[in-house]
Amino acid sequence: MDTCEVLLIAGRSGVGKSTAAWEASARLRAAGVAHCMIEGDTLDQIHPAPEGDPHRSAITERNLAAIWANYAALGQRRLVYCNTAAILEGPMFERAMGPGPVRIVPVLLTAGDATAAARLAGREIGSELEPHLRRSAAMARYLDRHAPPDTVRVLTDGRGAVEVARDVVAAAGW
Repeated sequence: MDTCEVLLIAGRSGVGKSTAAWEASARLRAAGVAHCMIEGDTLDQIHPAPEGDPHRSAITERNLAAIWANYAALGQRRLVYCNTAAILEGPMFERAMGPGPVRIVPVLLTAGDATAAARLAGREIGSELEPHLRRSAAMARYLDRHAPPDTVRVLTDGRGAVEVARDVVAAAGW
């Protein structure tokens, strides 16, 4: 059975996950590398949370499995996936993308507080900016402490999307 591969792009809010994923996808397309991409935030956008699933992890996994099944039926074997804590969800990807071997490439994008704050201030308006900044800083510390040992860290401070995506794609070896 063919091995499936997933490039997990994670990091705090404001680090550039979505931008890096879209740019990585563009880079792969330009190189003729077959792949698909999922923005993880789209998999759990339901309110209220399903009964018995307050963190929406079960619905996320169900949606991931359904979308991946469609991509796999078209012959896809590589997935670019971005979400804040994606690098911590390896077992979910093994279940959702199975049966068969799944190669997981965890990439943690990093940025300092000032960089993340500047990026978030550009997109968050109103009363949510300050709480978002606090959550982003706390998540940066949490991900740094709990990242799997094989996680590749890519700094985004002062770097453009093309440069970051080059490093992200290189981590996968695609």
